[in-house]
Amino acid sequence: MRRFALRSVALSSAILVGAALAGTRPQYGGNLRVETHIVPTSLDPADSTQPESVARANMTALLFDTLIVLDAQGRSRPSLASSWQVEPGNQRWTFNLRPGAKFHDGSAVTPDAVAASLRVANPTWSVLASSGAVVIERDSPSPELPYELARSRNSIVKRDGVKIFGTGPFRVQSFTPGRHLTLVANEDSWAGRPYVDSVDIDFGRSGRDQLIALDAGRIDVAEVTPDQTSRAASMNRPTLSSAPIELFELSFLRDPTSTDDKTLRLALALSIDRASIRRVILQSSGESTAALLPNWISGYAFVFPSGQNLALARQKRAEAKTARTLSLAFDSSDPFVELVAERVILNAKDAGITMQTTTSATPDLRLIHIPLDTVTARVALTELTSQAGLPNPRLANVSADALYQAESAALQTQRMIPLFYVPARYALAPQVRDAKLSITGSPRLADVWIGAPAR
Repeated sequence: MRRFALRSVALSSAILVGAALAGTRPQYGGNLRVETHIVPTSLDPADSTQPESVARANMTALLFDTLIVLDAQGRSRPSLASSWQVEPGNQRWTFNLRPGAKFHDGSAVTPDAVAASLRVANPTWSVLASSGAVVIERDSPSPELPYELARSRNSIVKRDGVKIFGTGPFRVQSFTPGRHLTLVANEDSWAGRPYVDSVDIDFGRSGRDQLIALDAGRIDVAEVTPDQTSRAASMNRPTLSSAPIELFELSFLRDPTSTDDKTLRLALALSIDRASIRRVILQSSGESTAALLPNWISGYAFVFPSGQNLALARQKRAEAKTARTLSLAFDSSDPFVELVAERVILNAKDAGITMQTTTSATPDLRLIHIPLDTVTARVALTELTSQAGLPNPRLANVSADALYQAESAALQTQRMIPLFYVPARYALAPQVRDAKLSITGSPRLADVWIGAPAR
């Protein structure tokens, strides 16, 4: 009797423990409902007509894989490439492909397919198919090539006419451009099946509308735009927030054409009250900056003065004898961006600078935002300068001093006026479990599961 009683107690304990663990272990199944502010008309990550954004990178990560990924510390790790080697000089790289990986149409991931995909995204690269590998040859030393390959735009895509296929955790079930995307789990994913069965994404939703939908229980994941930071905090929902990863800046379309033009641009930069914009419009989120790279990447952004100097701005404006009205373009469909543009125009007016908004395709300057999909300083700086139409920065070496000199030279062109960096932030329904962010601010939706709300 004693032995039987002990066995019964042990069995009962095991059942109770198992039941408790079942409540916290990842579970398969369910549909994840997401809204986003972007309105993509294409899912191709190499389509340059689609604006770059954190949200676009998030969507791309659900459908496609890159050869390399970045871990939580920003180090390169294998993905579709299982390993890689570089020859002396850092100009010829060989990336060995993961065996057995398949595209969503069931075809194998071959060196020819990978090489073709990378050539579309990088037409100036020499990309060759080899036995079980792809070889990339560059004209100059490229020690950071693995980090470039981890960028969203270098996702591996099979293009078959108008159809595209990836290898990611989800595949497309239906896509209505600019309106809705339904994804289903990729049962043959080389990285393992995602936990949820499907993901529904509605496009063109403002940050305010997303939080309303989340509060009403209609969606599970909402983007928190900077102007909705306080509202999200008051909802008492689980949230995810990255380091400041998206740069907002004023970008001039042309080089200064005269001394007066240079002086006017300097006056504009001095007139902007970044601290007030951050406090009022960003609701104290993100960080003000006059640098291109965020301080957590470069370590020296604080040396670029970002404070308003209205007295000096007025002095410089007075020195520009032939100053003209500046036309400013921005995305008027984004309420947050519109608020920032209005404040910039008011700051400029206080310094005696006349600005007006325009929908022209050739304004004097644009208010833009640039997401960083890399945390490697040299690669990030190259991307930021290329967005401004500037040549790649010239670095004497890979030291912090060389990087600082290159960034200073880019800013001295007066093609850019950095304003602030904002984090990627998301609010979640209580039933969304194990949500984590990548180092570049993307929620890893392939790893989340739907369960009982966490206590």
